[in-house]
Amino acid sequence: MANVLGANRYGKAETRVVRIHRDTDRHAIRDLNVSTSLRGDFTAAHVDGDQSHVLPTDTQKNTAFAYAKRHGVSSPEDYAVALGRRLLEAAPAATAARVTVEEYAWDRIQVDGSGHDHAFSRRGTETRTTEVTVEGRGTDEEVVVTSGLRDLVLLKSTGSEFTGFLTDEYTTLAEARDRVLSTALTARWTYTGDTGPDTDWDGRHAAVRRTLLAGFATTYSRALQETLYRMGSAVLDAFPEVVEVDFSAPNKHHFLVDLSPFGLENEGEVFHAADRPYGLIEATVRREPDARSEEPGRQS
Repeated sequence: MANVLGANRYGKAETRVVRIHRDTDRHAIRDLNVSTSLRGDFTAAHVDGDQSHVLPTDTQKNTAFAYAKRHGVSSPEDYAVALGRRLLEAAPAATAARVTVEEYAWDRIQVDGSGHDHAFSRRGTETRTTEVTVEGRGTDEEVVVTSGLRDLVLLKSTGSEFTGFLTDEYTTLAEARDRVLSTALTARWTYTGDTGPDTDWDGRHAAVRRTLLAGFATTYSRALQETLYRMGSAVLDAFPEVVEVDFSAPNKHHFLVDLSPFGLENEGEVFHAADRPYGLIEATVRREPDARSEEPGRQS
């Protein structure tokens, strides 16, 4: 029996692109980790070693740098859409381009109560994420934009319990009526509708992030699963352009330390923050299928 080539794509992973905007004396910085890939009719490259339709991954890297200059980086989403379109233009054999962007946040250094014009400090673990797929060209083009964040560390010191769970002969976990709830949140949300150049991606991202944080803070949690569902529902209720929210949330366990050997009471004040193992909760909250008026990311 003959062998055939299955699904495949290729690209350049993790190109570190730092774009400093110097249009005024007050500079702005966008610190990106960019990965690109192309899929399409590249059978000859795999089967015959024919590279005539292959846009080199080094060219993809160079395009990522060039477009940071030519197009600018007003937002990771806008930059990724433009870069994806350019890669499809440069590689006729490709049918789709995927651009994934991680953005590392920098804050202005405060001097005498004011943010400095051109000095910055790197923020903590939270990373902004973007994944854009551009498929087709012209009137057949479809753009899907998924924005998100990773490693946003959250904690509630009360307002959470974990009781009534299934037990068997191997269960040792005690019920907790009042516990610390903490996670390092990864959330991704997919947009429907307009993805044009006038879209305020930074404003959208900030607004969805605020909604997620408010949902975490205000939900009385009987489980991390419930908290994630409420957070996702709040985003869908507030933003009609979001079609689904996907979560991955490790439960960063905090265990009460037994201080009785030292003659001390521990009334929910001193905890051991366990590194591993940890519970990992993953869930997607989406709209009812008949509530969608169009496919995710479809752009006319």
